[in-house]
Amino acid sequence: MAFHHISVMPEEVIDGLAIRPDGIYVDCTLGGAGHAHRIAERLSAAGRLIGIDQDEAAIEAARARLADVSCRVDIVHDNFQNLDAILERTDAPRVDGVLFDLGVSSHQIDTAERGFSYMQDAPLDMRMNPEAKLSAYEVVNTYSEDDLDRIFHDYGEERWARRIAKFLVAARREKPIETTGELVDILCRAVPKAVRRAENGHPAKRVFQAIRIEVNDELGILAQSLRAAVHHLRPGGRLAVITFHSLEDRIAKQTLKELARGCICPPELPPPHRQAAAGAAGGACGKYAREECEAAHRGEACDDSGRRRGHRCLRELKKQHTKNMNSPRSRPLRRACGSGSGSARASMNRCAGAARRCSSCSPSWR
Repeated sequence: MAFHHISVMPEEVIDGLAIRPDGIYVDCTLGGAGHAHRIAERLSAAGRLIGIDQDEAAIEAARARLADVSCRVDIVHDNFQNLDAILERTDAPRVDGVLFDLGVSSHQIDTAERGFSYMQDAPLDMRMNPEAKLSAYEVVNTYSEDDLDRIFHDYGEERWARRIAKFLVAARREKPIETTGELVDILCRAVPKAVRRAENGHPAKRVFQAIRIEVNDELGILAQSLRAAVHHLRPGGRLAVITFHSLEDRIAKQTLKELARGCICPPELPPPHRQAAAGAAGGACGKYAREECEAAHRGEACDDSGRRRGHRCLRELKKQHTKNMNSPRSRPLRRACGSGSGSARASMNRCAGAARRCSSCSPSWR
């Protein structure tokens, strides 16, 4: 069937991105190129559009839709979780705007054989990338009752998650659950009739959402992808994110709030010292200096590109702490840090302890 998808909030997206005619813009969820075409229309021949999608049908539709634009267009068949590598391959280390239009497209829902819709009977699939290994069939037929309960509760916010999981496990003992129609029948039996009458919407809506999120790891890749997008923005660049349910919305807001926070140095240190420590680590907005510092706090292993930054930040903080403690002009700070229970001193000791626990870091960096 022909690719059909109606882009939501097109004018708001364009206004939010504040398109520069000669800029570089990335649509991380290209789909049928509805948003991308509107962006490209505002770009000159010097501008550039990079479109990313993991669905081959969307890629083909987007190529046709963008054939008439004047700017340079690069279409990449990939998942936006690989944004760092994609922008490196396309020689676009800095961009002017990035768009994420999250969730499933109307074309995917309308294509019955993709198995996204609970309104049409089709094989259990729900893969946005048809080449991916995990499908809805494996989730429904191989996950344990506890795992099914978890994903229905966490990803679907389903009140009857445990009861539905029990019904699914009991049904598949008799025969595998192979189609969306069979799954819907079981869900309708699992949810009490009085609840089905009282609630708005189809009783399968939340469960189908949860299975789709699990199959495509939609929430697991979101935070790291937003961080990568922000890292690649030029000064003054814009990030636009369209979310469709509270789970995506919460992750997007929390991630952007963390990225806007700046240095995570202990608040007990005076601001100039926090800024100096951040500067020594490559700046509060250096690639992943802040995340590496957080990773060291958690005792996680640092990757090769970031461990020097993270531990340099920790060393600098400890050095500044010692200097402040020895300064006769820092009585207020000494009173806060002087005892073993002082919050600033405890924070320094936690940093050092976490750095020592980091399994992959060379002793010379601790």
